[in-house]
Amino acid sequence: EVQLVESGGGLVQPGGSLRLSCAASGFTFSTYSMSWVRQAPGKELEWVSTIGSDGSNTNYANSVKGRFTISRDNAKNTLYLQLNSLKTEDTAMYYCKRTSYTYRGQGTQVTVSS
Repeated sequence: EVQLVESGGGLVQPGGSLRLSCAASGFTFSTYSMSWVRQAPGKELEWVSTIGSDGSNTNYANSVKGRFTISRDNAKNTLYLQLNSLKTEDTAMYYCKRTSYTYRGQGTQVTVSS
């Protein structure tokens, strides 16, 4: 059974940082491209970032480019998202997923507020 468990969210002030983690199980993590997506209240699901199976290729939404960094540790079956220079508009539930699949974890809440 595929499982994705996100963690690391929280309440942070504008300009602050967080590191999100996604623990994966039930599939061969190292062979899949992985992505982060987010959903703010009342808004549609938004793609944030994607990383290739070996970590060599990364892509970011324009809204987070230069502030967020996606990475992975295939030995630990874990996906990461480093969030820096956070803005109030980054407030959302963040989810990880295999890039080509719709299933995602339960999410971790990021709230950016002063």
